[in-house]
Amino acid sequence: MPSPLWPYATPGIPDDLFERLPGIPMSPREVRLLILSSLRLKVDSVLWDIGAGTGTISVEAGLLCPKGQIIAIERDEEVANLIRRNCDRFSVDNVEVIEGSAPDCLSTLKQAPDRVCIEGGRSIKAILNATWQQLEPQGRIVATAATLEGLYQVSESFAELQVRQIEVVQSAVNRLEKRGLNQTFASIDPIFVLSGEKLD
Repeated sequence: MPSPLWPYATPGIPDDLFERLPGIPMSPREVRLLILSSLRLKVDSVLWDIGAGTGTISVEAGLLCPKGQIIAIERDEEVANLIRRNCDRFSVDNVEVIEGSAPDCLSTLKQAPDRVCIEGGRSIKAILNATWQQLEPQGRIVATAATLEGLYQVSESFAELQVRQIEVVQSAVNRLEKRGLNQTFASIDPIFVLSGEKLD
């Protein structure tokens, strides 16, 4: 379901094509590709994107899953409207934006997911527990961690929930940037991407 702004079948939309707000985090393209590959989306997947931020994962997933449904969950009204604008920019019409705070709002969602992406949240363990209860059998869950504390909490939760086929990847990406007359490589902040499956 290509859009006029991104008329390609492959993911990896350049960061500068998205509208942004100061201080609102955005998954850089290279990290986004890791997350999307870990999700193993199907054409009709139902994805919960929790802590959707700028909406980059929701937009890309919406394009990759033309018969699917993407639920973008964001607690801040202004940021939720940013997600809606980014969906409009890419002509994505299968993303529903829910304004609410996870895990409290999750019980009100009507469609159970077969894919879950958790990109943030103050109570990451509570969010993981709540989403695991709703996740369909054979579903996949992906969570990111930018700190050692976050990595520990996600890892501990995965063990407690008996997540199977666990994979952990840490990004180490450098981009070529122009600085004055020279070109140099600038690193993108590393992030851990943890994923696994619910087998029953």
